[in-house]
Amino acid sequence: FKSATCVAPINDIRGMEAMGYAKGEKLLRCKLGAVFRLIDLYGWTQSTNTLITARLNQDEEQFLVNPYGVLFHEITASSLMRCDIRGGILEQGTTNFQLNLAAFSMHAAVHAARPDLKCIIQVQTPSIVAVSALKQGLLPLSADFAVLGEVSMHTYCAVGGAILDDNEKEKLTRNLGPNNKVLLLHNFGALCGGATVEEAFFNARHTVLAADAQIKLLPVGLDNLILLTDDQRKKLYEQAHRAPDSSPRIDAPSVLEAKVERGWRVGGI
Repeated sequence: FKSATCVAPINDIRGMEAMGYAKGEKLLRCKLGAVFRLIDLYGWTQSTNTLITARLNQDEEQFLVNPYGVLFHEITASSLMRCDIRGGILEQGTTNFQLNLAAFSMHAAVHAARPDLKCIIQVQTPSIVAVSALKQGLLPLSADFAVLGEVSMHTYCAVGGAILDDNEKEKLTRNLGPNNKVLLLHNFGALCGGATVEEAFFNARHTVLAADAQIKLLPVGLDNLILLTDDQRKKLYEQAHRAPDSSPRIDAPSVLEAKVERGWRVGGI
């Protein structure tokens, strides 16, 4: 069966066009484009206000970001915009849409304070928004929560399309902290970051799953819930962030090759 719907390819950079991109930029554009399609397929898309950003060049602080007004299923590798930390457009991409400066100011604040987070995904599914509105925040009810590590919380004040001022940026990054990679924004969803695009999506997916489980369990009452212990959370986190054990390949031509460690990263499989 073939769908009658025309699907635009993610990798629409062909031939000589690739010469215009810096080393590694084409691959990053394709990875980021794939994330937009996955989010659309999972049904997490709420509006075009949602941003996903990826650091392209740490030395010059350049970022790839989706243009404001383009739907997630329409995003391609070439349509992504390249901008600096202040939101200045360095490369327009293949659309004439502009950058959502208000939304980008929040991402820029996190990128500036946490250079270890190469990719940031904003998620606003109904379950995450509901959990972000709870005083308790996200509770340790499932393995999906445990693999996230510690989850930060922040009262998001810049509503109505306002660009974050320096004071609000400082509060946001202070609440995120130096190590946490998931930040719940009270009443507004969550920011999920990662050292790679894969890890950022890994954190976003498990945040959604943890929030879904919590919303389904809330009707029974908090007193009837069994929370994971600190020891359980630690073991689950370490297991999720450790390369999986695997037996040597039967067809390995040598003992040396059979013992080669696979360089899996978080979210890579």
